[in-house]
Amino acid sequence: MAGREQVDVAGTGMSLQPENSSKKYEQLFQEIDSGRIKLPMFQRDFVWDKERSARLIDSILKGYPIGTFILWNTRETLRTVKNIGNHPLPQLPKGDYAQLVLDGQQRMTSLYAIRKGIRLTHDGKEVDYKDIYINLDKSLAQDQVVTTRSDAGGTYISVHELLSGSSLALFNKFPGKRNEIESYKVKLTTFDFPTITIRDYPVAVACDVFARINTGGKSLTVFEIMAAMTYDEKRNFDLSLKRDALIRGGHGVVNCLAKSGFETIPDAVILQTVAAIVRRSVRGKEILAISRDEFINAWDDAQAAIFSAVDFIRGSLGIHASQLLPYPALIIPISLFFHLNANKKPKVVQVRRLRQFFYWAGWTERYSGSTESKVTEDLHKVETIVGGAAPKYDLEDLDATAEVVADIKFHPGSASVKAILCLLAANSPLSLDNNARVPLDNRHLKIASSRNYHHFFPKAFVSKKFPEMEANLLVNIALIDAESNNKIGSKAPSRYVAELRKGNPRLRSALASHLIGDVKQFGIDKDNYARFVKKRSAALAEALGIVLSAKA
Repeated sequence: MAGREQVDVAGTGMSLQPENSSKKYEQLFQEIDSGRIKLPMFQRDFVWDKERSARLIDSILKGYPIGTFILWNTRETLRTVKNIGNHPLPQLPKGDYAQLVLDGQQRMTSLYAIRKGIRLTHDGKEVDYKDIYINLDKSLAQDQVVTTRSDAGGTYISVHELLSGSSLALFNKFPGKRNEIESYKVKLTTFDFPTITIRDYPVAVACDVFARINTGGKSLTVFEIMAAMTYDEKRNFDLSLKRDALIRGGHGVVNCLAKSGFETIPDAVILQTVAAIVRRSVRGKEILAISRDEFINAWDDAQAAIFSAVDFIRGSLGIHASQLLPYPALIIPISLFFHLNANKKPKVVQVRRLRQFFYWAGWTERYSGSTESKVTEDLHKVETIVGGAAPKYDLEDLDATAEVVADIKFHPGSASVKAILCLLAANSPLSLDNNARVPLDNRHLKIASSRNYHHFFPKAFVSKKFPEMEANLLVNIALIDAESNNKIGSKAPSRYVAELRKGNPRLRSALASHLIGDVKQFGIDKDNYARFVKKRSAALAEALGIVLSAKA
């Protein structure tokens, strides 16, 4: 067609061009009702309220532009919405072309719900879309003739009734309003809805089109694209449901990450673990190149490897909450190790080398930038460990001095801070009042004020007694239970430790589990904060040095 610009899509070898056309209301309705027009599952939920849908009808009656529908005509079998509100939509025969809505879901769903006269659930309330009316006593020149209320005293006709009822029946029901009924029905049924159709675009390109027109250029996540690309009804594979089952259980899955305290693992990590197994790369472009069958075939192996990795982190590294991980991405290379090792128990030397790798990545803040590239590089390190050799590191990266540790401020989002917190967690910290093991929970480890984090020298105490010193230091943090934290408050360490000792004769061992030694040597009995910082930083640096040297 003259004047139509062809779009050359980089990397596809295809020259693509959108097609401009228009559709009448009844055509849109029939194509949705027959299952020809579908909503991809990466679309957001229907969020328009009934008032906004009424304004849409009012705009159509006035002849105002309402925007363009963008449809993707494809034979791709993607995960799509199977119901609009409480109304099920039919499935198309395998291989038939479907038109997936990339832009215009809210408008199109409103038009369908009104024409069909169905109920939709919005904000927990069921809304009947038959209850959108035209006030036949008003003229279109007035502000708005379409309303969600039919007040007493006026003449109101349901838009659903106008579109679906026979003209004769409507004329009889609303005597004297024939001209208005005919005019409004014609305006609705003959309105041209502008439509752009893209045909046979690759799914990744179609998803990119969707992202650009719906979120101001913000890309869909690779997970959302892969959920669309890997959907296979015949093989009963739905990546979103598989992900949900992996994290929370259900759908036939008994074991799940939530039961292990690792429910905060992001979607990207799960997806990248599959890619690590299939392609030895976690880069986005490599993930998108994985075929549907290739991905589905690797899913069970990836899931098993993730569970093995989590069991290792909990059992061998002693870390029982995913919120403590320096980076969730550390799951990926450790999962690859177990996949290559047939999910067998690692040898003693392999445990040491995996522990070294884990703490090296956290302490050096390995994944603070260029994460995809660095994780991909680190896949080779675990391959080396599987092969029986030790990975190579820069010796300076394996150096942890007390002076460096002493200067670190406490920010629970910092990878190096989390590396130290993992050391403390791995030491099985005990409650200071009864020597019970401290329960570490993701809910209580998110932010600096979370209940599992305790400033051994309370911040208020340090600010008052040692105003020249920083209270919020990493070396001043202990992982304790919320109840003990509340009891301690802002008391001086010498005071609350003496009180705790009265009820807990084994307090010395409890303190040792937090890498805090003798109360006199650590300056606790004299409330000597400077001495405490010096001694605790030395203790933490020594523990970190052991794991970084792979001697633990």
